Amino acid sequence: MKAREVLTHFMAIAQAAAAMMAVMGQGSGGGGGGIPTTLDGPFDPVTRRFDPSLRLGSDDLPMDNPRLKKNVTSSFPEQISLALSADPSSMWVSWVTGDAQIGKNVTPLDPSSVASEVWYGTGSGKYASQQDGKSTVYSQLYPFDGLLNYSSGIIHHVRLEGLEPGTTYYFKCGDSSVPTMSDEYSFKTMPSPSPNAYPSRIAVIGDLGLTSNSSTTINHVIKNDPALVLMVGDLTYANQYLTTGGQGASCFSCSFPNAPIRETYQPRWDGWGRFMEPLASRVPMMVIEGNHEIEPQVDGITFQSYLTRFAVPSEESRSNSSFYYSFNAGGAHFIMLGAYVDYNVTGTQYSWLMDDLHRVNRSLTPWVVAAWHPPWYNSYNSHYQEFECMRQEMEALLYQYKVDIVFNGHVHAYERMNRVYNYTLDPCGPVYITVGDGGNIEKVDVDFADDPGKCPKPDDNKPEFGGLCHLNFTSGPAKGNFCWSKQPEWSAYRESSFGHGILEVVNSTCALWTWHRNQDAYKEDKPGDQIFIVRQPELCSPTAKETSDPPQGARESEPASPSSTVILSSKMMWLMSLLVALFGIVVR
Repeated sequence: MKAREVLTHFMAIAQAAAAMMAVMGQGSGGGGGGIPTTLDGPFDPVTRRFDPSLRLGSDDLPMDNPRLKKNVTSSFPEQISLALSADPSSMWVSWVTGDAQIGKNVTPLDPSSVASEVWYGTGSGKYASQQDGKSTVYSQLYPFDGLLNYSSGIIHHVRLEGLEPGTTYYFKCGDSSVPTMSDEYSFKTMPSPSPNAYPSRIAVIGDLGLTSNSSTTINHVIKNDPALVLMVGDLTYANQYLTTGGQGASCFSCSFPNAPIRETYQPRWDGWGRFMEPLASRVPMMVIEGNHEIEPQVDGITFQSYLTRFAVPSEESRSNSSFYYSFNAGGAHFIMLGAYVDYNVTGTQYSWLMDDLHRVNRSLTPWVVAAWHPPWYNSYNSHYQEFECMRQEMEALLYQYKVDIVFNGHVHAYERMNRVYNYTLDPCGPVYITVGDGGNIEKVDVDFADDPGKCPKPDDNKPEFGGLCHLNFTSGPAKGNFCWSKQPEWSAYRESSFGHGILEVVNSTCALWTWHRNQDAYKEDKPGDQIFIVRQPELCSPTAKETSDPPQGARESEPASPSSTVILSSKMMWLMSLLVALFGIVVR
């Protein structure tokens, strides 16, 4: 690079550094209007009430909506989607062929009747490699009067291997012998594990469904151009439909008195696959199950749609279950946990989680992000303390290994917590964020547990898996109570709106989190909530803070916050690392 160009770029870096210093100096802790950092916290709790000029929700899209209709002949691939493997050298490609069936009598298609091929290469129209995969079908059976059975199309999963990190690949999928190959699609692999390389933007979506609000969410996500999508459960809400394709029954047991289980309208899964294809066919989408994916049928079979339709890197991450797994995306390690399978300390999932956390190399993947469906920290009336049993089993392990961020859904609203552990403010606890606000048919949650008369009874929020472990608090601001009398100190910001989040990891210690409200897509796209999440490995390393016997009850006192000198030092280290990264880009 010429000297003049170097000087020009260095001046730009200096201006950026000045702007960053201004941003840090104007955070919430400084009383200004810039983007705050978690080093400025813990923050005083803030609530933004639901805007009464907005709708609480919207109707489901009908099956003949253009975004849900099948627009290819039966043998051509549709519902094309991508998923990461455990490392950037592999990518899963999935699609569906054939026509699903619904009726009293259905005959499953033969998966062996069609091949599962992916042609791919680094040049458009030039496919130097081919990989074959496997295919399967599933059935959802309801042999009860008035209910209909379902058999899926042929679902294909192919794992591409030997890929180069950070590289764009072009591909077609289908069966070349028919021939029925798809149009060309492309994807970019993740960067290799490194403290200096990350996906550009990671979208986080929960409780999406198939409503008009869901459409706004996905349109908004596509506009934000993510490199990776996390779906934190409750995907289609197929179990909110009647088998006749209606809007649901206000009293299912009244309409179908001889059906011991509620059916799910499985064509909604096919509609959801088409609805998501414009995004999921070019951006890997990592899913985890929610309660609406349970979908019980005869003989105690559950989760059949979820388990069959999605390829997840369970085997690659040493998990024996698609309900929990992990993967790397550059310098971030993601752990997807299952809340609707055994999570007890004596169970397989807990043993896998301990082993997975132990294997994380924080020098290569400094960020550790966990996600599961129901939140542990939640100040809304809906689902309040519902999964307290899971928290009591697993929270100490996540704290011990210094998980940085936790994403959840389930509550149909937005909430970001101060760093917290065991209901106590803790500068080394994770930042918990609830984004169950994708746009589903069940509408926005607007009531808080601390609102007068809104505290649920301890046995109100019964989980669909696991027991009840509700507790009254023995210390702190809620001592002697089941609910807080005001917004809890661990709840930093909450708002009843639909939307989605974007995580942008800057370097090994700093990431920008932005929550986008749906309604803001119609006007100036102003963030609903935004904060720099800053890691402090010098204070919160797994070895420095590890305890052999973490407390199980609410603690009596709040841990000391880092001194202002340490905070300033951390901010300067963060700024210097940003400058080094930027200067490295300039030199290259």
